[in-house]
Amino acid sequence: MKINGEKSGTREYVADMNNVYYANSFIVTTKGLDLELPRVLTTNIIIDLSRNRFEGHIPGIIGDLIGLRTLNLSHNRLEGHIPASLHQLSVLESLDLSSNKISGEIPQQLASLKSLEVLNLSHNHLVGCIPKGKQFDTFENSSYQGNEGLRGFPLSKDCGGDDGVPQATSQVELDQGGDSPMINWQEVLMGYGCGLVIVLSVIYIMLTQNPV
Repeated sequence: MKINGEKSGTREYVADMNNVYYANSFIVTTKGLDLELPRVLTTNIIIDLSRNRFEGHIPGIIGDLIGLRTLNLSHNRLEGHIPASLHQLSVLESLDLSSNKISGEIPQQLASLKSLEVLNLSHNHLVGCIPKGKQFDTFENSSYQGNEGLRGFPLSKDCGGDDGVPQATSQVELDQGGDSPMINWQEVLMGYGCGLVIVLSVIYIMLTQNPV
């Protein structure tokens, strides 16, 4: 898995179908489907450890398995963060980490996975902004459902500006807060102006009625 030594034009299988002593047919969950593989290509490298009771963190060393095409660790009790080293899996086509206890943010580095066709991170404890660009622009809400802290496309919770950074509060929003210094000074100036007009009016009336 660490050496991506694919041979062009040659389809090699794990075992020959004529070998009656070796049965290599099995069912694997890949790209969101349960598929029966009667013959397994040597280039179709799959890790499917779903529906077990595995605990602990996802080992970052998985990022060294550069020939990996499918990784399914769903329906376990895994926790911790998604290793950023997974961005090294340049031929990865399906990643399923759903129904675990994974927390933290989705590593921005995963946006570089050009071959990723299926992503399922649903029903975890992920937070923050969903990475933008390339394959991440094609995934639907179902890839992220069950993570209340996630924001950004394609979810309804906005993540902020075009760069994914939350935008600063505008001056209009500050003025609507009720404690804005600008509003307080305006009230003081208005009160001072009204008082000055009244005083000048009284002095004018007194002078016109009682000339010197």
